[in-house]
Amino acid sequence: MMDKPIEVLLVDDHPLVLEGLKAILGTYGNIAVVGTAGYVRRGLDIARTVQPRVVVLDINMPEVNGMDAIELFRREAPNARLLILSMHDSREYISTSVMHGASGYVLKDVSTEELVVAIEAVANGGTYFSSGVSAALLQRRMTSMMQPLTPREYSILLLIAAGHSNKHIAEALSIAAATVETHRKRIKKKLGVGSTAELTRYAIQHGLAKAEAAAVPRIG
Repeated sequence: MMDKPIEVLLVDDHPLVLEGLKAILGTYGNIAVVGTAGYVRRGLDIARTVQPRVVVLDINMPEVNGMDAIELFRREAPNARLLILSMHDSREYISTSVMHGASGYVLKDVSTEELVVAIEAVANGGTYFSSGVSAALLQRRMTSMMQPLTPREYSILLLIAAGHSNKHIAEALSIAAATVETHRKRIKKKLGVGSTAELTRYAIQHGLAKAEAAAVPRIG
């Protein structure tokens, strides 16, 4: 028996983007576009009716700003996961989106395949940040490090700082717990710390746990 397709609502104020996304995603058997909207209010009306599993939302929308839109969708469609699709790689945009309840953030220059991977990830309860987003965070937050963390190590550091166990991090990132432990050891070595407590303290002292880590949605 085939799994039920992921019901997706697309919200973007550019008609060509909407139609293009709808046409492309329509070629994937595991995704069903259940609605499109050029305005947040229209998107909310559709969301109340169809209760989509994922809302793909442009962060810059007329009438209602992106952060307010995230909160409105979370209220009107509480079971939907929010995936931000944006041209902006600003750390402030990214971290604030997560803080308001977005489960992922991808840039508009990603491939169709990566967008589908992102939709699948957030639909299944995980998080997803495109490589360009991870690079933006790394560039702005990790400049003082002698050995920069990789995007995956950065994601794991945020989750560690938010208090998640190896098991929960593994579930969120769809990797083995042993792999998380390997990353944890590598991060400690790169940062020159010897314990998880020191790792968390480092994240707080460098402002990593203040916005991004504290804003990571709880797992389980």
